Amino acid sequence: MLKIIYAGTPEFAVPALEALLKSEHRLVAVYTQPDRPAGRGQKIQASPVKICAQTNNIPVHQPSSLKTPAEFECLENYQADLIVVAAYGLLLPLQVLELPRLGCINIHASLLPRWRGAAPIQRAIQAGDEQTGITIMQMDEGLDTGDILLSESLPIDADWNAAQLHDQLRQLGVLLLLEAVNRLDSGQLEATQQDHHRSTYAARVSKQEAEIDWRKDADTLQREIRAFVPWPVSYTQLGNTNVRIWQAQANTGYSPNAPGEIIDHNRKGIIVSCRESVIQITRLQLAGKTQTSAAQLLNSRNLTGMHFTPLSQG
Repeated sequence: MLKIIYAGTPEFAVPALEALLKSEHRLVAVYTQPDRPAGRGQKIQASPVKICAQTNNIPVHQPSSLKTPAEFECLENYQADLIVVAAYGLLLPLQVLELPRLGCINIHASLLPRWRGAAPIQRAIQAGDEQTGITIMQMDEGLDTGDILLSESLPIDADWNAAQLHDQLRQLGVLLLLEAVNRLDSGQLEATQQDHHRSTYAARVSKQEAEIDWRKDADTLQREIRAFVPWPVSYTQLGNTNVRIWQAQANTGYSPNAPGEIIDHNRKGIIVSCRESVIQITRLQLAGKTQTSAAQLLNSRNLTGMHFTPLSQG
């Protein structure tokens, strides 16, 4: 049985925490990001990991840094065998990485060394990768550069958005983490060095990059739309109305016109011209309205001949 400290923040990290709570190992503390404003009202909210830990009466720590002597002493006092990290959001300094007997391991949502960094799920979809996966990594001082303990691949369905892929990887991460922890406990797990020459970087997603550029081709736009669900959601402008695009697919049944021009619409969607191709929008959201299917929106208006434009050109 291992004494474990768990460090994580978002919903992605909750199932692994719950699995450790049900395991034979002893969870002695949870570390998570400080409470921050969130949502439309910007109310101060606890992280999903904090809520789970408090529900299960596990001590919770929320330092803004782990580099102070006081925080190091607090960690040291737990005498943990292992620290498990999943989307924590804070860098662990070398003295923390070296503190537990078995070091620190990370649940990373890609097949390292591909997509190191903050947004591996979104970037895998955006790049058109056919597969991704989970890597359990022995952490070092670099950004997702540590040795690989376990990994398992997952095919990416061509229709999955980032939220759907997130949920699939979250469950895979639970299974792989438990296997890794148990094998570390029994001394039956060996690490493999990453091939650093094959690494790619998954930069954090910004709201600005979700603005649709209709000069791109349909396949690229479709991947971006999938990658940016549930946040920040691809957006554009129709007349004076801001529009968020939740779902779309390439359509080969039409010839393109000017980028952004709505060339047709029917019960299946809104047909929009882009670079040398056409895309069909199937779910969207007008400013101040709820998300809806294109068919429902078209019951009340005719859009043929109108243009989607970037907000800066609306």
